[in-house]
Amino acid sequence: MKPSNWIDLKQDADTGIETIRAHFEGHAYDPHWHDSYLVGFTEQGLQRFHCGRQRYDSVPGKVILIEPGEVHDGEAPTEDGFTYSMLYLDPLWMEREMRGLFADAPEDCVPGMSMTVTQSPELIFAIASTFQTLHQQELRIVRQTALDYLLSNLSAHTQWRRRTEANPRMPQVALRARDYLHAHAHEDLGLNELAAVTGVDRFRLNRAFKAAFGMAPHAYLVQLRLAQARRQLAAGQAPAEVAASLGFADQSHLGRWFKRAYGVTPAHYQQRCSGLPDRR
Repeated sequence: MKPSNWIDLKQDADTGIETIRAHFEGHAYDPHWHDSYLVGFTEQGLQRFHCGRQRYDSVPGKVILIEPGEVHDGEAPTEDGFTYSMLYLDPLWMEREMRGLFADAPEDCVPGMSMTVTQSPELIFAIASTFQTLHQQELRIVRQTALDYLLSNLSAHTQWRRRTEANPRMPQVALRARDYLHAHAHEDLGLNELAAVTGVDRFRLNRAFKAAFGMAPHAYLVQLRLAQARRQLAAGQAPAEVAASLGFADQSHLGRWFKRAYGVTPAHYQQRCSGLPDRR
């Protein structure tokens, strides 16, 4: 029997926050990452995922907190699948609002999540309330009040960490390769070029990169481009133009990677975020 997967998503025009409610059975999505903070909870079923080289099982009553850039996947190990609600918080918005709560926050730090999976009825209530308020596009003053309530509850689960703090457990070769990929994400890069930049052969580079980030350099590069694709699609740029501007072979190539990572097609994502007609 074909899995009855579904995704319902919208984007708040004022803050750029995405509200996503989804149900998956079996395989949900491949390893990927977002440039947003993910704050949500499991409504039904067993939600299993890997993040930071650890496996997590989330069930109803559990909160999921994932920082920007953290690689994660998703699957439903039981037949009834899982349902979850998630807020995708823009990192610039998050930092600005958190600094409003913490006047003494150090300038060289950004908010970080204290745990990946935790239990907090208060935070679940705050997430659910905010989700409904944004998803139903309530009055602006109502949305802002809900977001303030969310932030006040979320603050108990965040900690400030240095903006440029490098993970000492990560090999420098992997960090140099990552930085180079970010700086040249739109170029047709080769492994030999990346290896030359890091000063090692491509085989050692691959091993170090996978150990550090959970995926090979080429897969990481695709994720960089997909993150940019989300922004361009939400801004109203046609999927074919997005594919061409980001180095994908064609629109179908973008579509395959986008669906594997996010469980939705670029056209559907754009239509739900921007309200534009379905532009295939």
